[in-house]
Amino acid sequence: MKEFDTYPTEEKFAAAYTLPDPLCREDGSRIADAAEWALSRRGEILEQFKKYEYGEIPPRPDRMRFQLLSRREDALSGMAVRKEIRIVCGMNNGRKISFDLLLYVPKNRKGRAPAFLGLNFKGNQNTTDEPDVRPTGFLAPDVLADPGRGVQKARWDFPAVVGRGYASATVCYHDIHPDAVNAAGRSMFRLFFEPEEYASIPEKYSVIGAWAWGLSRALDYLETDPDVDASRVAVHGHSRLGKTSLWAGAADTRFKMVVANCSGCGGGALHKRKIGENLSLHFQYHLNIGYPSWFVRELERFVWREEDLPIDQHELLALIAPRPLAIGTATRDLNADPKGEFLSCVHASDVYRLFGFPGLPVPEMPPPDAPAAGLISFHCRTGEHDQTPQDWKYYLDFADRWL
Repeated sequence: MKEFDTYPTEEKFAAAYTLPDPLCREDGSRIADAAEWALSRRGEILEQFKKYEYGEIPPRPDRMRFQLLSRREDALSGMAVRKEIRIVCGMNNGRKISFDLLLYVPKNRKGRAPAFLGLNFKGNQNTTDEPDVRPTGFLAPDVLADPGRGVQKARWDFPAVVGRGYASATVCYHDIHPDAVNAAGRSMFRLFFEPEEYASIPEKYSVIGAWAWGLSRALDYLETDPDVDASRVAVHGHSRLGKTSLWAGAADTRFKMVVANCSGCGGGALHKRKIGENLSLHFQYHLNIGYPSWFVRELERFVWREEDLPIDQHELLALIAPRPLAIGTATRDLNADPKGEFLSCVHASDVYRLFGFPGLPVPEMPPPDAPAAGLISFHCRTGEHDQTPQDWKYYLDFADRWL
């Protein structure tokens, strides 16, 4: 064990590395066009990420039911219709789990609205200051901010999103899998496993995979909502939930656009640069402070030896192609390695070019607060590890172009 849980953050300490080539098959032959990528290479890389990082994709439950809990016609000072929907997932053996989705839809829009969908950290009641939004997230009550309603409303900025013509939906991630150790029995995994099997779940499944499963189930609901155009849904997330949005977008191609904000290690940043936050933080430090390991156990073999990992995160980003992808970071979020996130976008662009799109069209990292965008968008905001209204402006501008 090293004396620190993260690598140094200064660029001068970045490791030399060789990245796996997303255009080179496992047998050594090269991909020539988009059809070969879609029919063969994409599947190979997806299987590698299942094995080494995020695990298998849990199946859809045997049954789903959607219950409207409330509807308010004058939400957000009259800008939106607000709905609260309970998503009930059941199995033929009688097991079930439910979680509540908060949805804002532009009130005066003609036709179905495209939408943003993401998980929140502290309960639906903390994404907005509207006092009558139902509290959620009580599977992990020790980490919730209720009754401090609205503590993360700026991170969601519902008025800006709705004002641009988009619906916005969210679910608390604790209601899908509590971000706590020994929580499998309170999570969606209880649908599929017996209690005596919980300890073996991380061999093939991950917590990030569970959260991504929840996003897909929320999308199942949006496909039934007459006010939402479910063919134009952007999945988004911040920090560990940015890691989750990338995996959800890779695993479920129904998501039309993918946004990852300050996603760092295990998200948009390259592992092999060995800058800042790393696998040690997840598998050792996080466990010590009460977080579960977010990845499959196989990834633990590469703690302090990321150079031996057969995959890297530019390939995860490449799995989004040819859909729009937005990566955001921040100048003082050094543990997340902003340059490593930028370089992932650069190297993922090789796959986007197969489809005739430029990917990220710049070879050098742009200055702070100056987004660069092709079909991949990248920006580095001045500031800390957070998702702010400034980030939302960049994501909404990108969505206006592509979504």
